[in-house]
Amino acid sequence: MRLIVTFFLCFCSVAYAIEVKDLKCESKTNPTGITKTHPSFSWTFVGDKTSSEQGGFRIMMATSIEKLKYPDIWDTGPTSNSETGPYLYLGKPLKSGQKVYWQVSVWGNNRGVKHSEPAWFEMGEIVNSKKTFEPRIFEQKEGVVQIFLNPKDKGRVFEGIGGVSAGASTDLLYDYKDPYQSQILDILFKPKFGAGFQHLKVEMGGGENSTCGSEPSHAISREELKNPVSRGYEFWLMREAKNRNKDLILEYLPWSFPGYLKPNIYTKESAEYFVSFLDVAKRDWNLDIDWVAAAENENYTDRDWLVNEVRPLLDARGYKNVKIQGPDDNSGDWQIFEELEKDPEFDKVIEAAGYHYVTGREFNENMVDGRGRPTTDKAKASGKPLWASEDWSWTGKDWGGAGALNLARLYNKFYIRDKITKTLIWAPIGSIYESVTWDKAGAMKANSPWSGYYEVWPTIWATAHTTQFAEPNKWNYLDKACGLFDAATYKGSCVTLKEKNSDNWSMIICTEEAETLAIKIEKGLSDKMVSVWKSDENNQFVQQECILPIKGKFVINLDPKCIYSLTTTTGQQKGHYEIPNETAFPFPYSEDYEDRKAGDLPKYHSDQTGSFEIAKKEDGTNCLKQINTEQGYDWMRIYRRSNIKPNTLVGDVNWKDFTCSVDVFIEGGNVELGGRVKGSYLKGYRFILEKNGEWKLVFDKKTLAEGNIDGFDGGIWHNIKLQFRSKEIQAYVDENFILKVNHQSRSGYVLLGSSYNVNLFDNLEIID
Repeated sequence: MRLIVTFFLCFCSVAYAIEVKDLKCESKTNPTGITKTHPSFSWTFVGDKTSSEQGGFRIMMATSIEKLKYPDIWDTGPTSNSETGPYLYLGKPLKSGQKVYWQVSVWGNNRGVKHSEPAWFEMGEIVNSKKTFEPRIFEQKEGVVQIFLNPKDKGRVFEGIGGVSAGASTDLLYDYKDPYQSQILDILFKPKFGAGFQHLKVEMGGGENSTCGSEPSHAISREELKNPVSRGYEFWLMREAKNRNKDLILEYLPWSFPGYLKPNIYTKESAEYFVSFLDVAKRDWNLDIDWVAAAENENYTDRDWLVNEVRPLLDARGYKNVKIQGPDDNSGDWQIFEELEKDPEFDKVIEAAGYHYVTGREFNENMVDGRGRPTTDKAKASGKPLWASEDWSWTGKDWGGAGALNLARLYNKFYIRDKITKTLIWAPIGSIYESVTWDKAGAMKANSPWSGYYEVWPTIWATAHTTQFAEPNKWNYLDKACGLFDAATYKGSCVTLKEKNSDNWSMIICTEEAETLAIKIEKGLSDKMVSVWKSDENNQFVQQECILPIKGKFVINLDPKCIYSLTTTTGQQKGHYEIPNETAFPFPYSEDYEDRKAGDLPKYHSDQTGSFEIAKKEDGTNCLKQINTEQGYDWMRIYRRSNIKPNTLVGDVNWKDFTCSVDVFIEGGNVELGGRVKGSYLKGYRFILEKNGEWKLVFDKKTLAEGNIDGFDGGIWHNIKLQFRSKEIQAYVDENFILKVNHQSRSGYVLLGSSYNVNLFDNLEIID
């Protein structure tokens, strides 16, 4: 019988699988003779029982089928768009005789992905073809690069370099103690000391997994929305960053939303939810936030909602100075400018346009020369500030590859090619447990709060090469002194900026080959002493011998694969502190949750889904409470399966043989105690106890044992204990033996889990 059922299920999955077919360019299948430089595309989506409608798509175009993996002509990125076309190509104008291969990936509205077979089209003879963008290439004389600095040269206003604290990436920093916590914050935000990030965008938490874990919401219910609450660490982080740099620019953006805002997150109520975040920031932290990315991370936004709800509510509540940045998407090649051009009201509301991963996602040393998602001519002509509002996402430990040198090159490229004046990287710091999703990303590392240990990586100093030499909104680019050394690559480049109210100037230079530069300084710019700072693979941010121009001229020789900053300003430094040795997570370990106040985060816990916070018990002592009462609106709901249920990790990924126990009170549903758990998605051994006394032991998705406890009282506290010895696993409830199984010998964290109920935990203990 089981075989018949299995066959039937397989047959159904085939019969009702998502399809994407009938790919057409200009309404034709694999056409030749296309004469539009920007043709349109369409396809047919066929749903299944799980996903009857299209939830999103991605179009990829390349010069060969092999290059469709990292498209070299066009890539919309993943969109959350249900339309199947026609969708207009927005890339560089196509050329006569060009053959283009293209492919579409689609997502169902309830997950499920399908990739089309590649299609193609050929361009015909194009009359009056459009001129394509070409970056400035510096003139050379006898192998010497000639750069002229002219104070009358026009250029856009520099708006800064920043970081995005989101996806729970800053989780463990909150648990560091001084002086180490303060040192780390200095390295991140103190001007002319370390990275000196000039803009901080934080996640407005929603209680669902947003990459490396979950961040709590300031209003988890409609009732709470009337009096929102300061939760998590993002308000604290903004305050600490602002304490170090009073001019720091602040912004926020949501990934997920609480369940009561489903299914439509673009409503009057959700506008209230957005604005109430500002209320908490001002009321509890005396923070004035500058920007709101009124969208859903990488899922575009809603025009009518912004124009008719968000902007009017901001103004009515005293936040007229808070600006809206959008769409904070990772798709569409700056598609929003197609809409802004036709819609003056929308254009007025969007005061800066930001897109994610303008670099693309090909993380290697050639990333800087990848196509990515360049700004369009229409975007540049708009005059609106253009931002790379989340980019890079790699490990700051590397110098080569996609690491520090690559990032410095991207900072330059974004202005030279795209006229982007602000870049925000994810993440400014990697402060999450090992083995959790994206655990190696960040400009620096701090994931050992129990020891105070942290690592300052080369990317901190690659960023300092810009941030310590120009301030947001106080410096302008000089366009004729911004360009490339070689037309074939962005690996060698220079950007030059001038301080608005002085004759000071700075140059940020990246090299691929050795270069000799001849600099001519025109009248009106300082020709006083020039300070030189250099970074290479072995040594970062080292001051070199100063240069005194003679009659406004000087020559400098540059080494290959380096970053240089030249400036007439002073005060730069390579901030440094003594860092303690790293130690393992304390073992044995116990936690009674008494060292923090009610409403605070628990020490060393890393929420992966849901929200766990300190709460008071009836006897006045503290415990841990899971506070989300329903599943929220998951930002990746279309592309991936949600993380099932609230859970939080604690401990050491290398723990193998140990005994863990915790007291639990089951208000409703079930609770979990897990061990040898790795990563963000409930991968490990988990003992699940229901309020009615039913239990089961699972490994990943497989049930290893299950049963029921006779006479179980679901209205009192109970104790759960798991013991791991090699392949043997034993479970106890209230010291009564429940089960023994033999399975695998592996290592991992301790996990506390809960259904979407207000369940309680206390007296966690992990011993040998």
